[in-house]
Amino acid sequence: MLSKFFTLASSAALVLVVPSLAYADTVVEKVARTGVLTAGVRFDAVPYSYINDEGELVGYSIDLLRLIEAQLEAELGKNITVQMVDANTESERIPLLTSGDIDIACDARFTWARDRSVDFSISYSLSGTRLLTRTGSNINTTDELAGRSVAVFEDAVSGGVLAQVQPAADLLTVSSVDAAFAALNEDRVDAIAEDTIVLGGWAAQRGGDERYQLALGQPLDRYGVACMMPTGNSTFRYMVDYAIAGLAQGYLDEEARATAIINKWFGESGVVPLPSESLQDFFTGMLNQRSIVPPVAAEAEVEAETEITLSAPPSDNPLEANQPETEE
Repeated sequence: MLSKFFTLASSAALVLVVPSLAYADTVVEKVARTGVLTAGVRFDAVPYSYINDEGELVGYSIDLLRLIEAQLEAELGKNITVQMVDANTESERIPLLTSGDIDIACDARFTWARDRSVDFSISYSLSGTRLLTRTGSNINTTDELAGRSVAVFEDAVSGGVLAQVQPAADLLTVSSVDAAFAALNEDRVDAIAEDTIVLGGWAAQRGGDERYQLALGQPLDRYGVACMMPTGNSTFRYMVDYAIAGLAQGYLDEEARATAIINKWFGESGVVPLPSESLQDFFTGMLNQRSIVPPVAAEAEVEAETEITLSAPPSDNPLEANQPETEE
């Protein structure tokens, strides 16, 4: 049986800390004190975060978490352990983030409603809702979904999107990926609705184009895919954003490690192949909204003048302890 926890290589044993009512660490403070970053991950979101045939937790988001781990280690000057916690749905992940049980959850679809409860990093992928059908299906437009059965997942936004664009579709709620494909293969549904890239990853695992195809020429909606974090953690959000931007800059500059990461998941021979021009356009657009990532030497000059300041420990004075927390 798969363990509920996965740990990325580094140091230190896990220490679970329950924040006190009077004083709660920020994520950076907690990581600096314990050496542990706790991430809520999915086990079935191909190619973002999933268990491969060897029983390993792998994916684009897992590689990104390794880059975030390295960023934290560089900024804090100590080894960090990333603890992976099974958290497959947003209804699980967001409460875990707001309670402090996890520090980060990636491969998350941005919505304005979720943004009220948690903070989002810059997007490291762009996707949308589409349908997966068996090869040879004649579903080409949303009008053709009227009266057809479509599998949707519990707590997934895709079901609501589909209900809006085609209210006459018959939605069958399923609890797992295996259940969705069983319904499709047994002709109990005509399609599965979910994230375009994840659908492509699932199909690749189960026979590829010979068995399955993406229906509809365009997604039913579009959205960024990003990491979620607890609110009030601007220093941690900066570190996460910088790691993501560094990956994008490295890919555009044809740096070996960044190129290998992107190509492993989205290159010509990747799990979900995407046109290189589309990848370049996406990462260029991402950096154009912020700024290019400077070379290491130039960045070192800036870092020499910058110091990460951690909040002081709680005071024995109860009046000071009850003062509202301020952002890092």
